[in-house]
Amino acid sequence: MKILVLGSGAGGGFPQWNCNCRLCAGQRTGQVRALPRTQSSMAVSADGERWVLLNASPDIGAQLRASPVLWPRHGLRDSAIEAVVLMDSQIDHVAGLLSLREGSRLQLYCTPESHEDLTGSLPLLKALESYSGVNWHPMPLEPGGGAWHEIAGLRLQAVPVPGKAPPYSPRRQAEARSDNAAVLIEDPASGRRVFYAPGLARVGEAERRCLDGCDTVLVDGTFWSEDEMVAAGLGKKHAADMGHLPQCDGPHGPGMLRALDACAARRKVLIHINNSNPILDEDGPERAELVRRGIEVAFDGMELEI
Repeated sequence: MKILVLGSGAGGGFPQWNCNCRLCAGQRTGQVRALPRTQSSMAVSADGERWVLLNASPDIGAQLRASPVLWPRHGLRDSAIEAVVLMDSQIDHVAGLLSLREGSRLQLYCTPESHEDLTGSLPLLKALESYSGVNWHPMPLEPGGGAWHEIAGLRLQAVPVPGKAPPYSPRRQAEARSDNAAVLIEDPASGRRVFYAPGLARVGEAERRCLDGCDTVLVDGTFWSEDEMVAAGLGKKHAADMGHLPQCDGPHGPGMLRALDACAARRKVLIHINNSNPILDEDGPERAELVRRGIEVAFDGMELEI
């Protein structure tokens, strides 16, 4: 199984277009050694020929152009992408669907709640019916995970994880786990599994079982600390307000680092990294701490073979 990280940043990417924080300004001027990052999206393949897109970020056009394995190969119009799987209906995970409108009819997998948002409060799917059109494949979430879906030679299962619905969703203030999904990806040939959870508010027993049952995990790396945005003067919201578990322990309990320390996976990767997160600084103490713990930081173009 092959994984290609198309975009590793959180909403806005890095450096964010309107941000002049230490990290963004430092990256632009070369005073901070940090790779630029587009908004989070990933592709996975069983054979390197047929690919499944996990989330469609607003940067998807540039990401596809930068990825030769995803270039058209057969005929005048072609795509190596056989399906799109959404974790949720957040703008930074779905706006790229509009950039895929010139292709053939989209095979879209997502929860009924995300589908409701994308035909209601953010009606992207209605707009796409005037272009490529969409075939929706429901991925209803159940405790312990829903049904397995056979896609492009892989098996994918959506599992409910704690998180937040988008600000425009009627379920924003609800604690509905089905508004936030992670996905288990299994290669039938090897039996190996990957856990992909770019948005994860807590790691409970169910999430621990998913982490331990996989060879590789790519999980929420949005924030280093609970009050990161507030402390940097970049906003008033804490990590928990936005449905993300920070790397460090905080007022709501243990952080992601503690969860990954206890995880049995062979490779542990942080993805969906906010422009305020000091792990972006490759020479900073936070990055050194990750190296010490054996935790990787995703970057655009990162390739993993499972």
